[in-house]
Amino acid sequence: MNDRAVSLLDQYEIEVNRTWKGRGAILCESDQGLLILKEYAGPVEKVKFQDYLLKHINESGAVRVESILRTKEGEMIVYDQDRVAYIVKTYCDGRECNHRDLQECGQAVRTLANLHKASDLSDCELLEEQPVFRIENEYEKHNRELKKVRRFLREKSQKTDFEIYLMRHYDYFLDIALQITEELRYYALEEESYEFPIVCHGDYQYHNIIQTQAGSVLINFEKCVRDYPVRDLYLFLRKLLEKNNWSQTLGDLLLESYNREKPLTDRDYKQLYYRFSYPEKFWKIVNFYYNTGKAWIPERNMEKIEKLFAQEREKQLFLESIFKQ
Repeated sequence: MNDRAVSLLDQYEIEVNRTWKGRGAILCESDQGLLILKEYAGPVEKVKFQDYLLKHINESGAVRVESILRTKEGEMIVYDQDRVAYIVKTYCDGRECNHRDLQECGQAVRTLANLHKASDLSDCELLEEQPVFRIENEYEKHNRELKKVRRFLREKSQKTDFEIYLMRHYDYFLDIALQITEELRYYALEEESYEFPIVCHGDYQYHNIIQTQAGSVLINFEKCVRDYPVRDLYLFLRKLLEKNNWSQTLGDLLLESYNREKPLTDRDYKQLYYRFSYPEKFWKIVNFYYNTGKAWIPERNMEKIEKLFAQEREKQLFLESIFKQ
């Protein structure tokens, strides 16, 4: 981040004691507590909605979340001399949620359930201005990319060991992707009346859950979006389950933690099933391979694809156990 961005803090009604760099942003110790100055790449209307959402959640008292500061002129976005946009938000001393601590992960899931209860904006006029995220459209885009890469690999005369290994299993995962997308598209037609009243965090991962002495604080709501609330639950659980070989015990434990605060509906379980079933990890590996230098395949990429194949049986057993009819 450009050090000149620090001068943007002069536009705020704050007294700055000191600043320092951290993770592509500038942290600021001020008379209003710890703040963070970071670049903002989204549209102006989105940050206005984000501000409304954060205030709504904070006022509920159910979950502690960040806040966006306004300038002396009442603006939420400031620009440097190169017209790069920035926002200033509250920050806090603490550490990231420990994804290896099951008790802490259970608490993070309960916090998520409370967040979703506080994020119901069904009576808010601003909600209608926000687009609804359609997962079936996202998967159709992924499927087109997967087909494109498969054509590329088939036409390639000399293949690396990674590419040979990938092609050996390619059709299996692509067939699952196509089947799940087709089922989801059909299911979406039956769900046309659903109004998406809950706004998801959009990026609910352990590094956006800060543990402090006073409890958890949720940060980085820039990707907040209208979607089924299980979007956040799926994202948080998938990474944990991948790290724990799709443990059915762990899955049951975390789902029950969410259920105790906000019971999951049949619709929620249906959406979770489709999202867990879609081979997103396979798409990510293929996408990374195709959009980076194909002549050099990182050893880490080979390890990821081997682990994915090795865990596939456990994943299918998990799906059958958790989502059996």
